[in-house]
Amino acid sequence: MSESHSLKRVLFVGQEPETVDFSDPALPPGFDAAKIHAGISAGMQQMAAHGWHADLCLVHPDTAATTLERQLTIAPYDCVVIGGGIRIPPKSLLLFEALINTVHKCAPLAAIAFNTRPEDTADAAARWLKI
Repeated sequence: MSESHSLKRVLFVGQEPETVDFSDPALPPGFDAAKIHAGISAGMQQMAAHGWHADLCLVHPDTAATTLERQLTIAPYDCVVIGGGIRIPPKSLLLFEALINTVHKCAPLAAIAFNTRPEDTADAAARWLKI
């Protein structure tokens, strides 16, 4: 692990698994809150294995932008990864837009990446952190 990798700070933004509508056909079949929590844990472990400081920001749809803005004031991030559970369902479009604009406003120098599932969060960040 090189010194530059240990300096990278990544924020993983996802919807609180307990607030996800698992009946939405846009989501992969068989998803549930427990599987999402397990995937988040795996993704966070993978980012730590890269030597990055990784923070998790789980948001509730009603307060997502405020929660993310508060998190982005804690530290400067090199990359913000927004989870597929926010990005994929068409009914989450307004939530997705609000979060993108919050990152743009509060962390304009951070790269923005998108995962397809919690377990590939480190891969999404790595595309922009040039490891």
